[in-house]
Amino acid sequence: MSKIAIIGGGPGGMMAAVAAGDKGHRVDLYESNEKLGKKLYITGKGRCNLTNAIDIGDYFDSIVHNHRFLYSALYSFTNEDFMAFMEKNGVPLKIERGDRVFPVSDKSSDVISGFKTALNKNKCNICLNKKVTNLLIEDGVLKGLVLDDGKIGYYDAVILATGGKSYPSTGSDGNFFKVLKACGHQIRSLAPALVPVNTKENWPRELQGLSLKNVVLTLSKKTPKGQKKIKSILGEMLFTHFGISGPLVLSLSSYISGDPKDYVLTLDLKPGLSIEQMENRIQRDFIKYQNKDFGNALGDLLPSKMIPVMVDLSGIDTSLKVNQITKEQRKKLVQCFKQLNISIADLRDFTEAIITSGGVDVKEVDPGTMESKMIKNLYFAGEMLDVDALTGGYNIQIAVSTGWLAGNSVV
Repeated sequence: MSKIAIIGGGPGGMMAAVAAGDKGHRVDLYESNEKLGKKLYITGKGRCNLTNAIDIGDYFDSIVHNHRFLYSALYSFTNEDFMAFMEKNGVPLKIERGDRVFPVSDKSSDVISGFKTALNKNKCNICLNKKVTNLLIEDGVLKGLVLDDGKIGYYDAVILATGGKSYPSTGSDGNFFKVLKACGHQIRSLAPALVPVNTKENWPRELQGLSLKNVVLTLSKKTPKGQKKIKSILGEMLFTHFGISGPLVLSLSSYISGDPKDYVLTLDLKPGLSIEQMENRIQRDFIKYQNKDFGNALGDLLPSKMIPVMVDLSGIDTSLKVNQITKEQRKKLVQCFKQLNISIADLRDFTEAIITSGGVDVKEVDPGTMESKMIKNLYFAGEMLDVDALTGGYNIQIAVSTGWLAGNSVV
């Protein structure tokens, strides 16, 4: 039986502690906050979308970076395993739209209570308000950890699950990456991911509060020859006081690397219609409202709040009668419906990012055990690793899968 330390009381750390405890190890779980799972409390607007119920083999399509690294972790502790674990520990679950899994109660606190139940069963020692600031390493072998008060704890293995830099108010400040870098680990550039976007144009801000459903948003990268399409997604987006947000925007933000200004978003307001069909639809509406002013002829196609903006973007005089609009003007309007470009000024910062892109280089971590290849007896779990996924419960599942594999691998 070994003495194991887990640093970080998020989902990855808690699951690592449970797994290590299941194997009979003595486990100390260190958390710098006053309670476990502080970030989980705000996940899914307090409801906690803890995983996704799709086939585990389909998970990899939603993992943005280094999905191959996660094969062992996700197949060793699947979404079905996680759901069974939660229900076994008193948390009944439900599946909602998009196969998102939530507690029946819609309370994140119940998910944390489920983890606590399992931790207590395994007699894990939970050390709250304890900040670990360094690791004790001798000749490439981990020997223990150092607390902020200077005290040293000696351990047979340490599992690091301190998170990334997103939502730093919850304790995910990214400071431990500096420790790892000093120990010789390569840290891939940290950036906010699943994050809203500041736009160059002002018109999105004029639509603050408006939500669009069943639209397609496409991310492209500017090139000397034009634009290279990166990703298109169907779903929902939201206009804000700074630009745009919502599930589509958050997901596409994770595909941005380098300077965000090198990318452009293109909005298709009517993805169910081809350009030709869109033109025919507008022609039908124009016949219906042929004697009305152009500004009063778009009510069947757009939310009322969006009409003035679309009129302005089309360049057509709002007082022009519909029957006076030319074929070229109509084509410009069709383009506004089908190919509305939105320029990215910047991404919002880590305080608004759901997760962090970047982290410990996965080439320096054994994917079958989550153990460092650089430092013996040091393991990783969750957002510390250079892996990230789209919204929908995937990131928490990655955290618990890597945590379980790490906790199950220590000897």
